[in-house]
Amino acid sequence: MGHRKFHAPKHGSLAYLPRKRASRHIGRIRNWPSVNELSLLGFAGYKAGMTHVVLVDNTPHSPYYGHERIRAVTVLDVPPLNVIGIRLYKNTTSGLQVLGEVWHYELPKDLNRAVTVPKNYDETLFEDKINALESMLEKAADVRLILATQPRLTALPKKKPDIFEVALGGSDVKSKFDYAKSILNEKNISVDKVFSEGEYVDVIAITKGHGFQGPVKRWGIRILQHKSRKTKRGVGAIGPWHPHRVMYTVPRAGQMGLFQRTEYHKILLKIGSVGEEITPAGGFPHYGVVRGNYVLLLGSIPGSVGNLIKIRKSIRPPRYSLESAPQLLYISTTSKM
Repeated sequence: MGHRKFHAPKHGSLAYLPRKRASRHIGRIRNWPSVNELSLLGFAGYKAGMTHVVLVDNTPHSPYYGHERIRAVTVLDVPPLNVIGIRLYKNTTSGLQVLGEVWHYELPKDLNRAVTVPKNYDETLFEDKINALESMLEKAADVRLILATQPRLTALPKKKPDIFEVALGGSDVKSKFDYAKSILNEKNISVDKVFSEGEYVDVIAITKGHGFQGPVKRWGIRILQHKSRKTKRGVGAIGPWHPHRVMYTVPRAGQMGLFQRTEYHKILLKIGSVGEEITPAGGFPHYGVVRGNYVLLLGSIPGSVGNLIKIRKSIRPPRYSLESAPQLLYISTTSKM
C-alpha cells in the first residue's frame, strides 16, 4: 500500500490582519448608526464578570421560543458618565475634522489625572465659548459629546477617568447641538437614559492579551510527527522559491490577543441600579462587588475583567426585533471562585 497524501484546508482565519497589538486598551468606535431620535448612541462600563440566568426565550423563530433556558450572561458595572464637553465636526476631503469644542467649567476633580484642567475658566468664559461654537453650526456636519467615566464608583483600584466621545442621534445639527447643551448642563447621564431592556446592542472591546505565541496556539496548525526535520510545532514549508518572500497567509509566530473586536447583536437583558442583587457571594473574581448601576448582556463579550467596554446602538439591527426583554426567572449569585 503506497503513501497516501492528505489534503487539509487552511488553518486559522485570515479575517483580521495584521494581528498586532491594539494601540490602546480602550476600543475605538469608527462608525455610528443613523438614528432620527435625539439620544446618545453609546455608553461604556467596566467588565465585572459572568454568571448565569434562567430566562424564557422570546427570540422570534427560535426553536426554543417560550421555553425556559439556562444562559450565560456578562455583567457590566456602568456608573453614570460625566458629560464634560461638546465637539463639532466638519466634512473635509479626508473625512471628518474637528471644527471646535467647548468643555464645561465645572469639571470633576479626578479629571486632572487624565488631562490638564484649565485655570481661571469660569461660567462667563464658558458661555462665550458656547456662543462662539453655536455660530459655527452652519459649517458643522456632526455633533458629539465628550464623556468621562467615574472609576471611583466601581470596585476597581483606579482613580483616573477614561475619556471618550459618543455620537448623537437626530435629524439635523441644530437639534443635536441643543440636545447636547441640555445634557451638558445636567453634568452626568445614566445608562437607562440611553438604552432599554430587550434592545440589541453592539459591543466594542479589546480582547485578552496572550503575548508572543507560536503558530500552533496562534493559528491552530497541526503538530508534525516526531521524525520531522528541525521542528514539530511549525509549518512544514514557509512557501515556494518564487516569489522570494514569505507570504502573509503562512502561519507564523507573533502577537496573540490584545486585538480590537466588535460583536454585533448582543441582547441587553436587564438594567439595574442595585448591584448587590447580581453580585456572587464573595464578589466577582478579580473584580469585587458591583455597588451601583449594572447591565446584563446575553452571552460572553471580549476583554479581561476590569476592562472598559463600549456599548453602541446596533448599527445593523437584525431583521426580527424582540417584542420585549426576555423574562428573567432566576439570576445566579453563587460563588464563581
